[in-house]
Amino acid sequence: QVQLVESGGGLVQAGGRLRLSCAASGRTFSSYTMGWFRQGPGKEREFVAAIRWSGGMTDYADSVKGRFTISRDNAKNTVYLQMNSLKPEDTAVYYCAGQYRGWGRNEYGTWGQGTQVTVSS
Repeated sequence: QVQLVESGGGLVQAGGRLRLSCAASGRTFSSYTMGWFRQGPGKEREFVAAIRWSGGMTDYADSVKGRFTISRDNAKNTVYLQMNSLKPEDTAVYYCAGQYRGWGRNEYGTWGQGTQVTVSS
């Protein structure tokens, strides 16, 4: 099982950009579908984006399509979330998550500790 550590969060103005990183430990990272989730103030955690373990298929929440891009570098055991055209409603704690050889939004069993993203208006 991999362990996940997010980084790259911070404070940015609306319209700005950030890139989140999630570093994974372990030798089986390439067998994990990786996802990003977020939880805003007073809100439930929600799916943001995912990239499949095989084939590189991606999936995005409607709210971030066209603005966010998920990618992975298996050689570095890292998954990224490039966030452009940020909006105040993107403010949340962002979590990295992994599922072994799966492809379901509700099948993630490994989670990072989260990184705060704050978008000011």
